[in-house]
Amino acid sequence: MSDTITPVRTVESTYVVLEAQNVDTDQIIPARFLKVTDRAGLGDALFADWRYDEDGSPRPDFVLNRPEARGAEILVAGHNFGCGSSREHAPWALRGYGFRAVVSTRFADIFHSNALKNGLLPVTIPSDVHERLVSWPVNGTRPALKIDVASETLTLPDGTGVHFPIESFAKHCLLEGVDEMGYLLNAAAEIAAYEEAHP
Repeated sequence: MSDTITPVRTVESTYVVLEAQNVDTDQIIPARFLKVTDRAGLGDALFADWRYDEDGSPRPDFVLNRPEARGAEILVAGHNFGCGSSREHAPWALRGYGFRAVVSTRFADIFHSNALKNGLLPVTIPSDVHERLVSWPVNGTRPALKIDVASETLTLPDGTGVHFPIESFAKHCLLEGVDEMGYLLNAAAEIAAYEEAHP
């Protein structure tokens, strides 16, 4: 059965910055939370070892626990985000928390692929643009970004547009709100006609 994916056409939101580089999938979602077979509740475990003390209380200095992070749907991450193992739970946890897009200078290939398949938009930008995004939030300000999938454009807080790359099939699936299985099921009639014509 195909999973239901909400179409991703535009994302317009404030953002939070996680400057750490080489964040691997075990930091995004620690291995002890991988026993589940569905996605429910994984957002609560996002960055669990950084986000909570041993007694489960939130660490006030961690970025997601700060007031300015509330409601943000875009995470601006450090270089080489999502490296390490191939666990699909990492984009599940990010989506479960409420993030719809992650912006970085580089993503690990498997994480990048898993994110796209699960309706999480990875936006790759040049280092100089990343530096500007990191420096924008000052004194609790909440700058906003706009991401347009169709035009492959990230609009910065000052209105500057920045192109980002996205593979055409992944782009189609995001815009239409389908996964790979859903794409095939939508073509069932054409597949059946082809099979009838080629016994």
